[in-house]
Amino acid sequence: MTESFDIVVVGAGPAGITAAVAAAEAGQSAALFDDNPAAGGQIWRHGGRLPPEGQGWLARLEASSVVRSQGWRVVDCPAPYVVRAEANPGAVLPESGPTRTANCADYRYKKLIIATGARERFLPFPGWTLPNVMGAGGLDAMVRGGLPIAGKRVIVAGTGPLLLAVAAHLAGQGARILAICEQAPLSRLARFTMHVLREPAKLWQGAGYGLAVGLRLRTGCWPVAAHGDDRLRRVTLRQGKKLWDVDCDYLACGFHLVPNIELPALLGCSIANGFVATDDTMRTSVEDVYCAGEPTGIGGVDLSLLEGQIAGLAAAGRPDAVLALIRKRRARLGFVRALAEACRLDPQLRSLATGQTIVCRCEDVRFETLALRTSWREAKLHTRCGMGPCQGRICGGATEFLFGWGADAVRPPVFPARVSSLTPLTNGTADAEASLAAAATSSIHPKEST
Repeated sequence: MTESFDIVVVGAGPAGITAAVAAAEAGQSAALFDDNPAAGGQIWRHGGRLPPEGQGWLARLEASSVVRSQGWRVVDCPAPYVVRAEANPGAVLPESGPTRTANCADYRYKKLIIATGARERFLPFPGWTLPNVMGAGGLDAMVRGGLPIAGKRVIVAGTGPLLLAVAAHLAGQGARILAICEQAPLSRLARFTMHVLREPAKLWQGAGYGLAVGLRLRTGCWPVAAHGDDRLRRVTLRQGKKLWDVDCDYLACGFHLVPNIELPALLGCSIANGFVATDDTMRTSVEDVYCAGEPTGIGGVDLSLLEGQIAGLAAAGRPDAVLALIRKRRARLGFVRALAEACRLDPQLRSLATGQTIVCRCEDVRFETLALRTSWREAKLHTRCGMGPCQGRICGGATEFLFGWGADAVRPPVFPARVSSLTPLTNGTADAEASLAAAATSSIHPKEST
């Protein structure tokens, strides 16, 4: 028998935490799933210094009745109003409840809230696959997890507010920040700064980040190549017509964010301009499915907190409680548009990759091979681009910018999963073995490659 909840929330970042807490405090039974070992998502990651607001929400989550499943990832929606979650190695199994195999469980919901956040966009350039060339957020997470960075020479590059925040944290851990290379020109950043002037708290936060790293910001600047042997040794930077090399130990590179919309797309939610479309109460086009946070638009932690509360209260049947929150959210949508414009990628970045530059790291697919194709589907069929373990989460964002391609379909599982997680969950050994045999011929070898 599958365990049931009034509300299931997928994703335990700021939006997911506030949604689950709001729903539970409104008297609903709520379950929260996240594949990280602790709640907080990327912005309130364990090992970092939490702002008071983050501490407050995590304390409310701890004190709430929310059933938390950390280290569990939702991989499928096998039936209407059911999600299937798979445990990461080492994750704690539920003590009681749903029918499950050793590492998999089904959960039935009345309302579903998707708060799956976003990931960094990576753009390929010669040498980007060298050891010690990594995502800005990735390096930040590794340092929070214990990677020694003191005394290391670091270049942070790409676009978006994450660059300053990461550089400030690394500098605080003893790293030598050689440069922060923001691809946007100074004129566009100045316009964005004028918008931020309406929010003094964010202005002071940005100023604090700048002071922490010594204001080593270069605008209209980006890496064109990384050089090394067994690891990164130096980076070639471009600013206008100027090219120069900088010796360094790490290159932390991220070109803004890509929303994680695979699960809502699998459910059939309407997608507009790359984001999940919702109404003012965060309700999607699919009945009883809500979405909050970065999948609806990249707007930062403050907007995610608002949207999570709106989704949780609306799903709990408390429309009277969301009116003021909706007004606050509408007022912040201008920031979303301003941020998107500030982080708009320079078309020159499309020329970074050479013919031999690897674009799909999982399948070693090079740029010259992809340039012969006309769509994401054709590229997957002929080159296996996007068919490796990351399922296009890295190369998909790159090919979207480089070629204008978009994913035309999402199939389960939305993450790589065990064979046993793709079969009907049973208690009988014979039934389980039969299900595994069926999966081996259907789920693993589909008739149509995607």
